[in-house]
Amino acid sequence: MKIAILSRDRALYSCKRLREAAMQRGHLVDVIDPLSCYMNIDPTAPSVHYKGQQLPHYHAVIPRIGSAVTFYGTAVLRQFEMLGSYPLNESVAITRARDKLRSLQLLARQGIDLPVTGFAHSPDDTNDLINRVGGAPLVVKLVEGTQGIGVVLAETRQAAESVIDAFRGLNAHILVQEYIKEAKGRDIRCLVVGNRVVASIERQAKAGDFRSNLHRGGTARSIAITEKEREIALRATSTLGLDVAGVDILRADRGPLVMEVNASPGLEGIEKASGIDIAKLMIEWVEQQAQPDYRLKTGG
Repeated sequence: MKIAILSRDRALYSCKRLREAAMQRGHLVDVIDPLSCYMNIDPTAPSVHYKGQQLPHYHAVIPRIGSAVTFYGTAVLRQFEMLGSYPLNESVAITRARDKLRSLQLLARQGIDLPVTGFAHSPDDTNDLINRVGGAPLVVKLVEGTQGIGVVLAETRQAAESVIDAFRGLNAHILVQEYIKEAKGRDIRCLVVGNRVVASIERQAKAGDFRSNLHRGGTARSIAITEKEREIALRATSTLGLDVAGVDILRADRGPLVMEVNASPGLEGIEKASGIDIAKLMIEWVEQQAQPDYRLKTGG
């Protein structure tokens, strides 16, 4: 097969591993910067151009689109979908997952357990919003944040009000979320490929922090998950329409809670902690799904 990987940096661990895994299985692979692509949106002859050349047909496209370029990156991915390439995560599913509020609403509608979460626009609602999530301590999150950026633990009510007011002063959209104290700065990352959880790790925040993201200095170790955790990770992935996802789960006293679903999960931390060749499993899933007659299923 001919495979394109949409990535702004071919040197990133995940991009390198996917390219290596695909080439080892005999596929031709191009790494393409989505921001350097431009498109001819023509009903009779749509095309994607890159550095002055029209790109060939790809059997599959693997999007590794950073959150900062979601709008343009998913537009490029949609164009490849129009041309009949199989996307490992469709553009509509990526945009769905990147919108934290929308994704939580979709998960809640399917009865998937979540931390209690509030969202409001008016400053007049701040006190009631804090009450709705059980008071302080609580977590304030930027809707557009990623990798732990824009996530603040407010330990007192006064601190919560100050953080919320500060974010509002920047015209930022925020979520206010229940703090799961019993998690003790730990969460579980389940890596889903297709219809199964292929690896799971427990991430522990560094001393003095509550964010377990490895990019923020957290550590990771392989862990066995329960059947309920496995089931909730698969349901969350399916609800958002993703083929590949990193599902972050908190172990609360009342059971597992989905904290977030990542549409472009990094492979370095989970491959090194679990010892599992996840890149290979992703390419194998592409091989199963990327039929020559693939056509876009959702209509974008």
